[in-house]
Amino acid sequence: MTTRRRFLLTLAGGMTFGRTLLAQEKKQEKGADDDLASARAAKVPNVSKAKKPLKVLLLGGTGFIGPHIVAHSIARGHAVTLFNRGKTHPELFPDLEKLRGDRDGKLDALKGRKWDAVVDTSGYVPRIVKMSADLLAPEVKQYVFISSISVYPDDVKPGANEETPVQELKEPGSEEVRKHYGALKALCEKTVEQSMPGRATTIRPGLIVGPGDPTDRYTYWPVRIDRGGEALAPGTGDDPVQYVDARDLAAFVVNVIENGTMGVYNATGPEKQLPMKTMLESSRKASASPATLTWVPEPFLEEHKVSAWEDMPVWTGKEAGFSQIDCKKAIGKGLKFRSADETARDTLAWWKTLPEERRAKVRAGLSPDREKEVLAAWKAKKA
Repeated sequence: MTTRRRFLLTLAGGMTFGRTLLAQEKKQEKGADDDLASARAAKVPNVSKAKKPLKVLLLGGTGFIGPHIVAHSIARGHAVTLFNRGKTHPELFPDLEKLRGDRDGKLDALKGRKWDAVVDTSGYVPRIVKMSADLLAPEVKQYVFISSISVYPDDVKPGANEETPVQELKEPGSEEVRKHYGALKALCEKTVEQSMPGRATTIRPGLIVGPGDPTDRYTYWPVRIDRGGEALAPGTGDDPVQYVDARDLAAFVVNVIENGTMGVYNATGPEKQLPMKTMLESSRKASASPATLTWVPEPFLEEHKVSAWEDMPVWTGKEAGFSQIDCKKAIGKGLKFRSADETARDTLAWWKTLPEERRAKVRAGLSPDREKEVLAAWKAKKA
């Protein structure tokens, strides 16, 4: 039901994947206020100042996870510099130092500068990542590379950890990111470690969710349930799901910088296994008038061409390996997760601040008409 390609594309989207997705967003929103209303404020409540302020460079920093990392860094008292093309949300963080350039060969603005750490949120091609890693190696103490659990094989088994073998690029030299996303990410990890041996930190998130997400994959659920009526829910409710709130991921990134933590870390959660029914119940709690849930078995969904991830976001169904990734290593180094209730509540509240034209069409999940069609077919079968 869940194809490797479909899974990779949805995870890639969670990282505000490349220029294609950004172009789609701009076309969809036509100049309206963007999805980053929460991140734009750059406010992180209840965060104390770090003992030692650091100088942090972000390569990118204005997509989805980037602004959350910037906001948390600022809240902790660190000095942040952004390096990017200045084309994506250039209005964000007007008080920060911004260096302009392009990762693909236009790195002059970085020369002769020193930072305590660099965070790479926008690396997808090993050749391009090598340029920045080699240039910055003499000037920074630590290179934090944001990778993905998509580096693991198609048939990854539940419990995969940082020692699990990663994909190999089947077409050496290819830079087709949409075709080889996981394998290229794995090569990017290797490239960073080769450029900065012993000074690299690789973080492998899974599905990134929460306020500011431009893909609507997790957001589909609190929004759909808040619409009321009868909502289609996939499977039995017992299937495990994993995701990480962007704010928790950002806090972990800053934590590994402050502590000089090196190595490879899976960073998806929560800490304890989360069933699909518990995740959806958190969305019900967030709504004043929640929908009722009708659970439809996976074989019936397959028969009616309702796919995991694409039509039923977050849910992986029987292909549960990517929903049972072992993150104990990162948890031991300070990765923490807010409650499912908090993520659902804040995501729905953020969604309601967006312009009406943006909220008119959710970018993931079943359309209302398609949902009604499948529910009707399920009821007919049971009759």
